[in-house]
Amino acid sequence: MAKNNSRHSFSPEQSSKHHTDSPEEDEHYISKSQAKRDVEAMQKLGEKLVKLSPNELDKFDLEERLKDAVLFAQTIRSHSAHRRQMQLIGKLMRQTDTESIQTQYERYHNQLSEQTAQFHQIETLRDRLIKEGDATINELLAEYPQLERSRLRQLLRNIHKETEQNKPPKSARQLFKYLKEVMLESD
Repeated sequence: MAKNNSRHSFSPEQSSKHHTDSPEEDEHYISKSQAKRDVEAMQKLGEKLVKLSPNELDKFDLEERLKDAVLFAQTIRSHSAHRRQMQLIGKLMRQTDTESIQTQYERYHNQLSEQTAQFHQIETLRDRLIKEGDATINELLAEYPQLERSRLRQLLRNIHKETEQNKPPKSARQLFKYLKEVMLESD
């Protein structure tokens, strides 16, 4: 007769406590490290939300409690109080749909990056206009026929006068504004 020594025997029931055979159960398992990374990601997203202005925050679809907590965090000056408020925001983030908030933030951030790139392009074009004059005006008019040649030339003359007289670059700002209006309107 075989003696049943339970200390050394291995049964399938014992192995199921530590490892699941069904893929459905494996999909829901999250390691402790992954859970910590997820919490840190939510915390970082909360910090990004705190850095936004109230007007920018209004563009996000946030629960009222979370929005109030973010706005309150913006007013706190004490380091330890701010840290506690950030922990509260992290807790509230865990109770909400962070994927939608992350998607909204990425969309907002991409729009800002796109706008910044467009402004840099307009600034570069303005600087080329100031340096090269009529050659660049002709190129611009070919691409943007709604621009007025006379207005561009007048602004360029004013820019050169202001530069010679060491005056503030009022006309350069006007040229940028004019180019921005026309170029962004056509896109």
